[in-house]
Amino acid sequence: MPRVLVVEDEKKLLASLKKGLEQDGYEVITAATGEEGYYSATTEKMDGLILDLMLPGRDGMQVLNDLRSVGFSQPVLILTAKDSVEDRVSGLDGGADDYLVKPFAFAELLARLRALLRRDTTGRELMLRVADLEMDLIARRVVRDGEEIEVSQREFELLAYFLRHVNAVVTRDMLARDVWQEPMGVLTNVIDVYVGLLRKKVERPGLRQLIHTVRGVGYVVRDSP
Repeated sequence: MPRVLVVEDEKKLLASLKKGLEQDGYEVITAATGEEGYYSATTEKMDGLILDLMLPGRDGMQVLNDLRSVGFSQPVLILTAKDSVEDRVSGLDGGADDYLVKPFAFAELLARLRALLRRDTTGRELMLRVADLEMDLIARRVVRDGEEIEVSQREFELLAYFLRHVNAVVTRDMLARDVWQEPMGVLTNVIDVYVGLLRKKVERPGLRQLIHTVRGVGYVVRDSP
C-alpha cells in the first residue's frame, strides 16, 4: 500500500483528500503546517508528498527547498492557487515533480499522483504517458496510437522532459539547462528546431496536437484537448 504525506492547512480540504486517498488504497499521513510537514517528511517513511504552497509558518516552497537540500528524493506534487507561468516555473525549479492548481478535480490529483509513484524499487521511472503516447524508459521505446516511433537520443531526452512536466509550461531556459546542459544563449534556435522535429514524429496527421507553443516563453504538453 503506497504511503503518502499530505501537507495542507485548509482543514476541509485536508480531510477530503485524506478520505479520498484512503478510499483509493493509500495510507495517508497528514500535516497542517510547514513545520509539521517537514518533520513528518524527515521522520516518516513515505512514497510521495502532496504539498500546499500557502502554509502558515514555513511556507510550502521553503519546506520543499529544505527537504531537497537534505536529500529527500520522493516525488512531490505541489498544490497552489497561483497559476502564473512564473509560479509554475518557480515550483518546478524548486524541486517539485508536478504542479496542480486549485480548484482541481480529485480524479486529476489521483492520476497525477499515480504517475509520480509509477517507479520501480530503485526509484527509476519505468514509463511516461500522456494521452495515447507512451515512453518506455528502460527499453527506450516511444509508441503513439499503437505505432512505434523512431527518435534520436536528444529527441528522446526532450520528449521525456516534456512528459515529466505535463500541463506545466516548460521554458526554453529550462530545456537549455536540464536537457542540453548548456547556457540558453548558445541554443537560441537549436531548441526550436528539435521541438519541430519531435512534433513531426509524434503528431502524425489525424492525431491531436500534444506539444503547444507558449509564445515568447516555451512549450507545454497537454494531456487533454
